[in-house]
Amino acid sequence: MQGYVIRGLPIIKEGDDIALLVKSLFDFQDGDVLCLASTIVAKSEGRFRELESYHPTIRAALIAGKVGKDPRFVQAVLEESVEVLLDQPFLLVVTRFGHVGVNAGIDQSNVGDARILLLPENPAGSAMRLRAGLGKDCAVIITDTCGRPFRAGVAGVAVGWAGIAALRDWRGSPDLHGKALEITLEAIVDEIAAMANLLMGEAGDGTPAVVFRGLKYPCSGGDSVFMTKDKDVIRPRLRR
Repeated sequence: MQGYVIRGLPIIKEGDDIALLVKSLFDFQDGDVLCLASTIVAKSEGRFRELESYHPTIRAALIAGKVGKDPRFVQAVLEESVEVLLDQPFLLVVTRFGHVGVNAGIDQSNVGDARILLLPENPAGSAMRLRAGLGKDCAVIITDTCGRPFRAGVAGVAVGWAGIAALRDWRGSPDLHGKALEITLEAIVDEIAAMANLLMGEAGDGTPAVVFRGLKYPCSGGDSVFMTKDKDVIRPRLRR
């Protein structure tokens, strides 16, 4: 397996064709996996917002006092969420597309003062469009960084994907001693996203596109890494 950082991308603006840009810088082959930071996808889709456009509710103002944030920012988080799981010491929410993250993944870095950048509205749909634009039988994963329960630091995770299964199902496969595995589901899109984030870097590194070649991955099955409510044992306890 080889990993390639696509260098030379311009600063992405609203309306930019990311598939066209990456194709001009890299010769894609069938089976490649293109990983893109959610920030550049969001920028191309015009997901910038001005903080002054938000009008905080009483709820937003109360939460802002708990977490030490601008009430307008908190209002933006609430509007991008379907459920608040924690409102202190930080704001942990469920986004409209099912991802659980701090501040709904809203970014305040590299966007200028008094502006924010929302996550793509529909990352799965974005990944599908980007995959179609590549003109090859490739997979696309849109990544973001996210904190992890019981672990320090952030790691790359997938928020949208196309052309690849979210999970690899090992149930029924024998282990080294011939015993059948019973519960093992491998979150392959998250594993690949974490590898991509390691190559992309953080802050001002400016390399938001990575291609992996030679990976063997299932193209179907295991539709989502987002835990369904009926199987999630953490969410009910947070609500208490």
